[in-house]
Amino acid sequence: MSTLPPFKRPSVSDPYLAALAQRALIFDGATGTNLQLQNLTAADFGSDDLEGCNELLVLTRPDAIERLHRSFLDVGVDVIETNSFGSFSLVLSEYGIAEKAHELALTSAQIARRVADEYSTSNSPKFVAGSIGPGTKFPTLGQISYDELSASYEELAYGLLEGGVDLLLVETMFDLLSGKAAINACHRAMARHGRIVPIQAQVTIELTGRMLPGTEIGSAITSLLPLGIDVLGLNCATGPVEMHEPLRQLSDTTPVPLACLPNAGLPSVVDGKMHYDLTPDGLAEHLARFVADYGVAAVGGCCGTTPEHLARVVEEVGKVTRAERNPVFEPSVSSIYSSTSYHQDRSVLLVGERTNANGSKKFREAMLDGDWDTCVDMARDQIKEGAHILDVCVDYTGADGIADMDALMSRLATQASVPIMVDTTEIATARAALTWLGGKAILNSVNLEEGEGPGTRLDGFLSLAAEFGSAVVATCIDEVGQARTAEWKVRAATNITNLAVEKYGLDPRDILIDPLALPLSTGMEESRRDGIETLEAIRRIKAELPGVQTILGLSNVSFGLNPAARQALNSVFLHEASQAGLDSAIVHASKIVPLARIDDAVRTTCLDLIYDRRTEEYDPLRKLIDLFEGVKVTDTSKSNLDDLPLRDRLRRRIIDGVRTGLEADLNAAMDEGIK
Repeated sequence: MSTLPPFKRPSVSDPYLAALAQRALIFDGATGTNLQLQNLTAADFGSDDLEGCNELLVLTRPDAIERLHRSFLDVGVDVIETNSFGSFSLVLSEYGIAEKAHELALTSAQIARRVADEYSTSNSPKFVAGSIGPGTKFPTLGQISYDELSASYEELAYGLLEGGVDLLLVETMFDLLSGKAAINACHRAMARHGRIVPIQAQVTIELTGRMLPGTEIGSAITSLLPLGIDVLGLNCATGPVEMHEPLRQLSDTTPVPLACLPNAGLPSVVDGKMHYDLTPDGLAEHLARFVADYGVAAVGGCCGTTPEHLARVVEEVGKVTRAERNPVFEPSVSSIYSSTSYHQDRSVLLVGERTNANGSKKFREAMLDGDWDTCVDMARDQIKEGAHILDVCVDYTGADGIADMDALMSRLATQASVPIMVDTTEIATARAALTWLGGKAILNSVNLEEGEGPGTRLDGFLSLAAEFGSAVVATCIDEVGQARTAEWKVRAATNITNLAVEKYGLDPRDILIDPLALPLSTGMEESRRDGIETLEAIRRIKAELPGVQTILGLSNVSFGLNPAARQALNSVFLHEASQAGLDSAIVHASKIVPLARIDDAVRTTCLDLIYDRRTEEYDPLRKLIDLFEGVKVTDTSKSNLDDLPLRDRLRRRIIDGVRTGLEADLNAAMDEGIK
């Protein structure tokens, strides 16, 4: 599938967005509920096999769909949704009519457009939302590929645009990866059609307060906002009572208009039929409060809501003044479960480096052996040791990077609780990773070494970042080479930041500049000031490029030294970089020690090396080497599971999800009769 060009956004004068800015707009109610009230039979769908495929009714009973739309327009709603919730090939194939996808999408939009235009006036325009539902397959769980799902969505979105919809409504999304596939499909369809309309995305929050895979609303905000959406909100799953808390979070943090379309309460089964208890008065009361208290811009109904419900909503919402919102958006990345702010109160953002085939022999050997359980266990261990993000690199000579990334990300997408940094030099490998990650990832890395034209690695990676809503690490390397002085580093950082923002539409807050921590351990004259120049570059980048983040691959500083010396120098340099304004570091978190635990003489020597405080009689590099001659470093960050009693060991493996050794422990427990 081709990579998207940078997003084109609707004009500020777009009629739907302009109306949304002026007042709260009212969407219609449930499609399925109200079609059931028409007492349709199998004959209305064409056959027994097709009964229940409501989308087909635009062909077999267009009068029923028109009646549905009119029933809501008659009570004064502003927006009607097309009858196209499942009008894409992957859903329709379950009925054996996948080939009708485009026809159904187009016809559903034409019917809604025609009816809406009949009711529109200059003072009260009526809008058509092109409904795009989630489908029945879960891409995060590997039930369908991102590309296959997105291609199917594109066919639906294109048909809706041809039929004249005013906005594309990506709704009832229970999986962030489905949401990404649908939103990007909308962008591609608009680029093909040549018409740009707003995209409204709505996720569904279960009674647990999370989306179906366990996704917090904060992760949905972090992951979906960078994708060029114009409205974000909630619909389905619950009634309005259960939506107050996620709506409050949306109101406090989301810088786009909000939408909320709840069910008519929680469902129950009465006389063999689905029943919803919330009355029209109850729904209207809650939605009016959402507008008045949280500043929600679009409200309406989902399952169980009838024209009677929406009539009361129109009446009550019309009486209230929409609250003004002053959202504070926290720049973050996210896993599929939760978001992680770039800004950590007590430390820099720590990126675990051990899931890297080039930096970890254990990880590389496990990867080459196809021992994915060990790879996942290593990722989990880093999280336990304090890593906020995992740097994952599978690039290794002779290995199939795409296959390895697929195998690993299909597991980490659900088994890693923290965000992923995709570390690769290959565009195809990076894309393979991103098609598994519903959360917001980081791409590591881009630079200006090859220039900036089409077909360059920079163009490919920044296009991927725009398409998947990812952050990027940008290293201070340009056409001349690797920047050594602070002035050169700042110049390279400025050039790549401007390009990423102006040409590719990235948010400056999602650009992590790596000014490059170069080895202080070479003893070469030209390397003596590298620490000074890097620290000064961090200060200047933070001062001169508002919003951007800074990051360092910390272990480069001490390359070649004794492991114990490396631990000391890395820890001291990290402290100095943090003081200079560093936001994040790629490290082995358990190997970083607080300054208070480093001997004064060692700390002073490290500082002398970093700031090049040599004299004719004193070389801090030589002294550091001497201080650590014969000294070994011990990692005491975690206990060894194998040292625990069998019952305790088994309990830990099950609770922590550690599969390595689990089968042997279970067999041993059965042999010993442990229950």
